[in-house]
Formats: sequence, C-alpha cells, structure tokens
Amino acid sequence: MIPAARISAAIEVLADMEAKRRPASEALKDWGLTHRFAGSGDRAAIAAHVYDTLRRKASCAYVMQAETPRALVLASLRLNGQSIEDVSALCSGERFAPEPLTASERQALETIDLSEALPPVQGDYPAWLDSALFEAFGEGRVAEVQAMTARAPVDLRVNTLLSSREDAMAALAHLNPQPTLYSPIGLRIAPRPDGRPVSVQAEPAFQNGLVEVQDEGSQLAALLSRVKAGETVIDLCAGGGGKTLALAALMRNQGKLLATDQDKRRLAPIFDRLRRAGVTNVDVRSPVTRHDEPLADMVGRTDCVLIDAPCTGTGTWRRNPDAKWRMRPASFADRQKDQAHVLDRAAGLVKIGGRIVYVTCSLLPAENDGAIEGFLSRHEGFVLETPEDTARMAGLGILAQFRSLRGFGLQMTPKRCATDGFFVSLLHRRA
Repeated sequence: MIPAARISAAIEVLADMEAKRRPASEALKDWGLTHRFAGSGDRAAIAAHVYDTLRRKASCAYVMQAETPRALVLASLRLNGQSIEDVSALCSGERFAPEPLTASERQALETIDLSEALPPVQGDYPAWLDSALFEAFGEGRVAEVQAMTARAPVDLRVNTLLSSREDAMAALAHLNPQPTLYSPIGLRIAPRPDGRPVSVQAEPAFQNGLVEVQDEGSQLAALLSRVKAGETVIDLCAGGGGKTLALAALMRNQGKLLATDQDKRRLAPIFDRLRRAGVTNVDVRSPVTRHDEPLADMVGRTDCVLIDAPCTGTGTWRRNPDAKWRMRPASFADRQKDQAHVLDRAAGLVKIGGRIVYVTCSLLPAENDGAIEGFLSRHEGFVLETPEDTARMAGLGILAQFRSLRGFGLQMTPKRCATDGFFVSLLHRRA
C-alpha cells in the first residue's frame, strides 16, 4: 500500500470505531480481515496512525475545530512532525488517497497554536478527569499527561532463573536493547520510527524463557515487594501472571507462591508462561464460582500479599490510548469499590508481621493514596511503610524521589521516570 492509502485506511478504522463504539484493537483486526491484500507492514503502519491520533485526540480536534476521523488524522500528522507540504501531498485525491485539503483545513494545519487551549486539550485527557489529575500533580498535570502522548518502548524483564541481563542483551543484540534506568533486571527496546511493533515473541530468547515482556514500572513494583526465598506469598490479582513470574524469580523458586484471580479466564495464559520460565514453586488457584474463596486455607498465614489491583489503567495510556476516551465516571467509581474489596480480602490473609503490597497502573489519587487511606481507617492493625523506606529497603533508594503527593506510596509516571504510570504502597500487619 502507498503511504496515502494507509492514511485513508486509518481514517476508515477510526470511523468504524466511532460508528460501532468499540476499541481500536477490534476495529483494526476486522479491517485486516476484510483487506487481506494489506501486508504486515501496512497493518502496522495503519495501527501506528490510529494510535498516534488517539493519543492526541483532544488537541487534534482543537486544531481542526472538528472531531471527524479525517480531521483528527490530518491534525495528528502535523502534530507528529509532518510538514503541511507532506500532508498536502498525501491528500492528493488520487486512487486510494484522501481527498485534497480544503482551504479551511489547510489554514488550520498551517496555524497550529495550543497555547490558549484548556489543560485537558493541551494534555490530551478527558475534561472530567481534570480535577483528579490536578489533585495528583497540581499545575504539573499537563506536562505529566503530555508525556503519555508519546509511543511507548518495549520493556523486557530478564528471567534470572535462566539468564543474566548481560546474556539476554547479547541474545537480543540485533534489536539494540539498552539497560533500563532503574530496574537492575530490565532491558528496553526503543519504539521504531515507523511505528512497527518489535516482535519479541518470535525471538528464541523469549521462547526459551530468558525474557518476558514487562514494563519497567511493573518490574519495579515486584522488586519493591521484597519477597524472598522461603516466604509464603500470594499474587491476589494474578491475571496472566506477569508479576507472578517476577515474584517467582525473586524467590529463586523456593517457598510457596500462590496465584489466583477472581476471573479465572484471565489465568489461562499463566500455565504456559510458568513452564517457559522454568518456574516450579507456583500453585495456581482458580475459583470454582465467582463467589468461591480458593485461599480459605491461607487465612492469617501469608508473609506477603501482592495486589495488582483492578483499576482504570490511566497509567497505561501510552499503550492503550483509546482507553482514556472510553473511560466513564461510573467505571471509575466501580474500580474504587473493587480496590476496597481486594484490600479487605488481603487483610485477612496476612499473618502478624506480614505485609500487603498494593499496586495499581493508575495516576488517580482516589485509586492510590485514597484507597490506602480508606484501608487504614478500616483496619487498625496495619501501618503504612513510608515511601522512602519502601524504596531504600528494596535497594532502590533512587525511587524515593517519586513519592506520591499525599505520601501514601511511590508514584511512577512516564514523565518522572520513563515508565508506565504505577503506584506502589506497602502496609504491615502489626496486630
């Protein structure tokens, strides 16, 4: 496909998303199925255009004073560095190309100025979240969320059960991986200029279990838990097992690690991942029914419960930009109820002297500091570990600078530390 045809296809995909109110991934998949002539490079380029547009949807609409798929894509091209001449050339009106620019479109694209736009437009986030983001970052909220409009790198966690960072780097040298800044077991592969994904899953190093795809922030969350060999540990919201694998490596396959999730369907990938990684100390507990408690025998017996809490996912907007525009106040409220539930559930599992590690991939204080404050008001037997101590005792003292605004945990963000947005808080049971 010629470049102009890819632009037309991106406009078509965005129109499909709008008409059917569905995620970008579904619309892109269906487009590929109905346009089988398009090669993998074409599909990757179209996806890159779609996601680049969604990352900056609000500012694109502001520039064009319109929210049509065509207007959004044209503005995205300009905001992402293409000249007005380049955009005009793509819109030739020839076969498969978008129609030529109108006079008003050209004027809008020539005179881009966001300096007078409101913060949600400059930061490209839903206006109804402005007060929550102000609570988190104050006047710095625009810069914090603007950092999430860039493409995300591919981060890998080296599986220390089977390899070292040096050996993994050598095995993946053709992808030019670099050591992550904070995680001592991480590698980073920069985004490609053309937006094509890096197919790590096709690499022997991945297939043989030497590395796993995991954002550096998620790696740090596991490291901050300070789990060690011989402990009894629960990954309470394990999902596909990303953090379970990281915890198992920290435990050196020694001790007892239980992985469970309220939705047993989310656990399906974990079994193959455990085998590939050489993990042998994990007991996967699937609930029989939604109200089943598969951990009834662990009440008051656990050294550490890690909660990768259900949340809005606002910290992953670089990777899932359409999610921010589909987010609604009602779902935000539902996630807060879920967080209170899993925290209360964890409280019953931890033994005296044990700890809860609460993790979200969220930027919003109500899901982070607010959730911990609410938990402490309900459970007098628990005390908060200071964020500075959490960082220092994990050998990651440099992370102390990322203390959340209210001080209930560490808040990592793309702007602060070039990771996804993660919040981590530790609670100790004293009685």
